[in-house]
Amino acid sequence: MDESIYAKRAGALVRLLPSSAETGCDGAWILKPENRRYLSGFSAEDSQFTESSGSLLINGTNRLLITDSRYTLAAENEAAAFEVYTLKKNFVDDIPDFTKGFNLHNLGFEEDFVTWDLHRKTAETLARLSPPAALTPLNGMVENMREIKEDREVEALENAADMISDILDEVISALKPGVTEKDVAWQIKGLAKEAGAEGLSFPSIVASGPNSALPHAVPSNRKIRSREPIILDAGVRLNGYCSDITRTVFVGEPDDTFKTIYRTVRQAQLAVLEKIHPSVQSTRVDAVARDIIADAGFGAYFGHGLGHGVGLATHEGPRLGPRNAVLLQPGNVFTVEPGIYIPGKGGVRLEEMVVLEAEGPRILTKNDHFYDFS
Repeated sequence: MDESIYAKRAGALVRLLPSSAETGCDGAWILKPENRRYLSGFSAEDSQFTESSGSLLINGTNRLLITDSRYTLAAENEAAAFEVYTLKKNFVDDIPDFTKGFNLHNLGFEEDFVTWDLHRKTAETLARLSPPAALTPLNGMVENMREIKEDREVEALENAADMISDILDEVISALKPGVTEKDVAWQIKGLAKEAGAEGLSFPSIVASGPNSALPHAVPSNRKIRSREPIILDAGVRLNGYCSDITRTVFVGEPDDTFKTIYRTVRQAQLAVLEKIHPSVQSTRVDAVARDIIADAGFGAYFGHGLGHGVGLATHEGPRLGPRNAVLLQPGNVFTVEPGIYIPGKGGVRLEEMVVLEAEGPRILTKNDHFYDFS
């Protein structure tokens, strides 16, 4: 993306800052990798939660990317709209140096991401500045900005969805009894590498037989058997953007119970796609799927939300579930993934990734491996 889009996003954040708390704030400190990339273009990933590859400091007139010498050149190349500051000691000790000229009073921070220890040390150092500054929660401000995708973001998400759809086509075509869940998971990873993905969006879920009753099962050495459900849930990251798709497949014909379960889940998914439109409440579309599943006698076996947003992170807003209603808007990209999971027996989940447009949802995932168990 060109420099102007990052300047535009940073400017939009600055205009929102006064509304971040009752007292407002006059700057934003951004650590979360996906927010950092969204606002600056800096793509480095943190090796672990407490090892940041950099952070942003933004106010009305300043755009600063703070990093260490490992990332200076990358930051200068990728974040042209930002001045790059290379740490001399560490983030906390360098605060008096890199905050010069910011004239901070209330600095907005990502309260769901900053550790208690870093918050404590940063707050103590800010309080000793002249004039002193305090930390103020941003209340998910950047995450809210990211929920409405620009056209270029939708294109990136569609490319990622195309890639994982093709990969899953190849994986499903090769499925046979005797291969292990781990074998299939490694195949997905290998195909993603061959296709040019930056990596997987998340560790692939391959769950067969009774393991498919675990919504987030970890692939095991269990061998796939005929006639049982096999849940394949996978995604790739391409140019920073993620994809997410789930198919439940069978090697051979399933028994009548799983035909009924599959038919119910597919009916719920299709009904939801019919009901989604701009300004509909997320809880209403969740209820559509939940009611169909409950009416079929499986209400106790659908325990998770209907879907979640997808973007620079695999799981982001908007969330589609039975609580915390939000109005769905054009530009939202999210999943629709009802499921039924019978402990000890198995489960079925079907997931599409869609973008909401003025006319309704457009499905981005292209894999059409569905069954007609009518």
